[in-house]
Amino acid sequence: MQQGLKSELTKQIIVDEAFKQFYEQGFKTTSIDKIMKASKLTKGAFYHHYTNKKHLALEVIALKVQKRVSDSMILPLYEPGDVIAILNTTFLNRIKSFSGYEKQHGCPMNNLINEIGDFETAYQLALKHIIETWKSALIALIDRGKSEHAIRENVSSKATAIYLISAFEGIRGIRKLYDDDVLLDDYLLGLSEYIQQLQP
Repeated sequence: MQQGLKSELTKQIIVDEAFKQFYEQGFKTTSIDKIMKASKLTKGAFYHHYTNKKHLALEVIALKVQKRVSDSMILPLYEPGDVIAILNTTFLNRIKSFSGYEKQHGCPMNNLINEIGDFETAYQLALKHIIETWKSALIALIDRGKSEHAIRENVSSKATAIYLISAFEGIRGIRKLYDDDVLLDDYLLGLSEYIQQLQP
């Protein structure tokens, strides 16, 4: 195996394992030693690619967390088609698609926001960038909906975008406290009604 490819594969293993450990165990309780032991790699391999845990965490946010949110919650908002249908598909169907494991552990981004959002400026900026990108995509979609007369003219695009993100992330966190989906079903009903009320 070429050295460059082997190096990249090693780096990917570390990032994947760090994401898993942060998600399941929490950021602050996850040490470099724990990550490397779980990945079956040496500590030397870690320091070949990363200077410290902060460096790794920023890479996890950029390569894993941001991609996850972008693929599932941001890129779909730029798809052509009916705006209301896109909102329903992106928010309602995404909630329904989560596995029991994902419901138990919540949203990786939201977990990091709650744990380290005020802990280090670099983390704050990296996580904020994801939220701002998501918000901008939603505002653009809602503005398109208003121009196409699919959404009421007096709807605040910015306020709606912030509400949709906050409600989605909030229910992901609250669901961790429950053993069933009763609360989630009530949320889906309420969100569905809210989206429908955006229409003229």
